[in-house]
Amino acid sequence: MEKYYSNGKLLLTGEYLVLDGAKSLAIPTKFGQDLIITKINEPQLIWGSFTNTGECWFEACFDVPKLRLISATFDDNKDGGAEGIAETLQNILQEARKLNPDFLTSNQGYVVKTNLTFPQNWGLGSSSTLINNIASWAQVNPFDLLWNAFSGSGYDIACAQNNVPIFYKVNNEKPVIETLKFNPTFKNDLYFIFLNQKQNSRDGIERYKNLIGTDKQALITEISELTDAFSKTKSTTDLNKIIVTHEKIISKVVQIEPVKQRLFSDYFGEIKSLGAWGGDFILAT
Repeated sequence: MEKYYSNGKLLLTGEYLVLDGAKSLAIPTKFGQDLIITKINEPQLIWGSFTNTGECWFEACFDVPKLRLISATFDDNKDGGAEGIAETLQNILQEARKLNPDFLTSNQGYVVKTNLTFPQNWGLGSSSTLINNIASWAQVNPFDLLWNAFSGSGYDIACAQNNVPIFYKVNNEKPVIETLKFNPTFKNDLYFIFLNQKQNSRDGIERYKNLIGTDKQALITEISELTDAFSKTKSTTDLNKIIVTHEKIISKVVQIEPVKQRLFSDYFGEIKSLGAWGGDFILAT
């Protein structure tokens, strides 16, 4: 039996602009997802995905080595249903095999089980943790697997692999990761709040790309400087100023009203959207 585990993620700064090289600050979460692989005699890949409460929400069976879908079941009609999810999984496995031609090329069969340790709708990285786990199993570069199968900056993959906060940026289509000590003295004044309005990050990325235009460098520089300031700030008061500036920039870029103005205009502290704007988690001071 083989077992892999990947951490979830929260992006504190640099959302959207991290795609174009801005320096971002991200933190891995203790919540994540594991991948457990057991060999079987049948030439099949039998897949089961389980929620944090132990309920199976997706099942699929593929033949190997062709990776042809035999059957799939899903407990809901969202996200394209069982076949849509199965096709996405099939695509990830096929892209992993392109990166490692020896992956899943024999008649050796497997039962594969994934277990989330956070609620599915939290948006902490069910896809990124899956990709990182499959990359570990296939012994391929997880960033290559992400970019070949989907899109995104890759910060979530970096979080999946680290247990401490990171600076992350993309330089010449390569991930640049720097770990740091981010343990502010005022951490008890910081709260992560789930809005229960989960956003599709791929939709958010597409929207950003359609709106950003070509004059990005000044914004990238400004956000990178705010990331450094965020990581070094010594008080909640200083952090609040950084949050206000950061929110104004991203709001203008993606043409979405900041979450504080939209939902919490009478709140005494500051509020920052995280990741795909409009849902998932916010940071409140």
